[in-house]
Formats: sequence, structure tokens, C-alpha cells
Amino acid sequence: MKTQKRLGILTSGGDCPGLNTVIRAVVSNATLTYDWQVLGIPYATKGLLETKAIPLSLHCLDLRGIDPLLSMGGTILGSINQGDTMTQIDDILAGYQALELDALIGIGGDGSLGILNELSKKGNWQFIGIPKTIDNDVALTERVVGFDTAVNTVVDALNRLTYTAASHDRVMIVEVMGRTAGHLALHSGIAGGADVILIPEIPYTIKDVCDHLRLLRNRWGRRFAIIVVAEGAKTAIDFSYASCGQPTCGIGQQIAEEIRSYSNQHIDIRVSVLGHIQRGGIPSALDRLIATAFGKAAVDLVANGQSGKMVAWQNNEVVAFPLETVLSQSPALVDPNNYLVQTARSLGIYIGNPTIQSLEESPYLSCC
Repeated sequence: MKTQKRLGILTSGGDCPGLNTVIRAVVSNATLTYDWQVLGIPYATKGLLETKAIPLSLHCLDLRGIDPLLSMGGTILGSINQGDTMTQIDDILAGYQALELDALIGIGGDGSLGILNELSKKGNWQFIGIPKTIDNDVALTERVVGFDTAVNTVVDALNRLTYTAASHDRVMIVEVMGRTAGHLALHSGIAGGADVILIPEIPYTIKDVCDHLRLLRNRWGRRFAIIVVAEGAKTAIDFSYASCGQPTCGIGQQIAEEIRSYSNQHIDIRVSVLGHIQRGGIPSALDRLIATAFGKAAVDLVANGQSGKMVAWQNNEVVAFPLETVLSQSPALVDPNNYLVQTARSLGIYIGNPTIQSLEESPYLSCC
């Protein structure tokens, strides 16, 4: 006979710093406050599909009293961000029942939380979501787990690249993640002293980028520049690879080639694609704080009988919103007129032109 409430926890989607900190907080609050049993589900819904679980205790990973989960990157439970979960619904629901779970806490981005929310409705699970993503594009929350550390990682790279760019009079293009949202590029670009920031929400032209580089050199004597570009950045006419065949390079390399072409090869350019470096590393103090607060709040919501909710950070405290409301407004994109965009422009950073919307208005377009 089961004598304790059994709480499941899983991590889903791409990893990011702070996931283990959430797990630590969930286990701590669930065991110390409510005397529940916590089961870690390995590899998200795959663990449910295969009916696998890992018992988690407050000191299960201690090394001479040191708890590594507070500062360990990645996730001890593993994660997946591929596969067709919805075609295996019945088996996943059966796995949940076989594990005798009373409730489930899922840590994920808007995509993962959407899938888990659908599963919870079909299986009548008690489910609470915790938002995590380096893209910071989950709606209705000012902070998500992993974003602050990713910004710090990009800024550290920009700090290093600035000195080598200055030493060799080069333009350094730094390509960052973000999918359709430019939050990571915008925050890190401002904090890292970028000269150009290109994000999906604001169209740009290569002519404007080159004009800005020329201005830096001719008016201010700057012989180097830092360009931060989000992976989903677009030209002023919603540039499509279909116009020039299959892509042979990422957006950073594409922009480098266009700048070389427009400037007649007179600019020395290097491209750095940070890639999964942005997902790794020790979580920052802020991410540890957010992760801990989210983990604690999620357990309390389960204890209060809540379900179908996501914890969120607003006005320096944790609140909760219906997942349906969150998902209907996600992904949350950068407002082209928000304060940070205005701040970037006040610093002399070129960040595109939101008024250019068509080919006729675009002063320049080149093909990769």
C-alpha cells in the first residue's frame, strides 16, 4: 500500500543552467514540508513511456555534505527535445498510472509545457509547469530559468572577442540562439557593448549595417566592431533562403558574406557561432534564486490542489497563471518599441529599422 504522496518531476526540451537547482528545491520542499516521495522521470516523456523513475531524496547526491545540485549545469534527469510524443499518448498515460504518481511537475519551454499540458488533460493528471529557456520567450513571466546565465555566457564571449577584434581591426559577428525571439541577442548585445544587434522582430538591411560600420570608422576612428545576430534575424523584406537556393551557412556567416560583398572585400570579418556553449555552465546567482523560488512554489501549488498552472516571476515574486493562457500568448517576442530597444539606439547601436516593411522600401538586398 502506498503511504506517501508520490510526486513526479521531469525536465523536457533543450537543457539550460538551473534545472538541477529546480529539482533540488522541489525535492527539499516536498520532503521537508510535506513528507512526500519524489520520483525523477528520466528523459521526460520517454521515462513515462518506459515506466522508469528514480527515487530522489534530499541528500541523494551529497558528497561529504556538499550538495552539487545547486550549482551543477544540465539536468541529472536527462532531457529530450525530439520525437512525436502525441502519437504515443496511451502508452505515456499508462506509464504515469503504473508509476502511481499523484502529481507531476514539468520543467520546460513553451513547446514542452504545451505537450505536457495536453497529456495532463487527457490523463486527468495534477500538473504544474515551471518555465525554463535561454530564449526567455515564455509569456507572462519576467524571468525564466536559464536565461540570465545564457546572457552572462554571451557577454563573456563578447568581452573576449572585443579585445581580439580591436587588436586586428576586425569585425566580429557573434551568432546567438533565440529561435524567433531576440531577447538573448538584445540583452547580451547591450551588456556586452555590441555595435550592431540584429533580432527577428526588427528588419535590417546590409546597407544600413555597412553604413553604420563606416560611420564608426570615419567619424569615431573605430577600426573594429562587434555584431550580435540572433539566429532568426531577418532582412527588411523577410529574407528567404528560397530566393537563393538551399542555405550553406548559418545567419552569421551569411551576413559576413553579404558585408564582404557590399564593401568590396575591404572589411576583415570573423564569425563566432556560440551554439550550445550558451546552454552549458554553472547557473548564475539570479538563475539559482529564480529556480529555487519556482521549485518551492510549484510544490506548494500541488499541495493546494492546483493544476494546469505555470509558476511565473512578476514584480519580484512568484505568481501562477493558467497554462492555457500562457501558451496562447507564447512565444513572447521583443516589442520593437520597448525600453531596451530604445536604450540600444540611445547608445548608438544599430538595431534595424522597424519602419521598413517591403522590397520597395528596402535600399539594399543581396543574396547569400
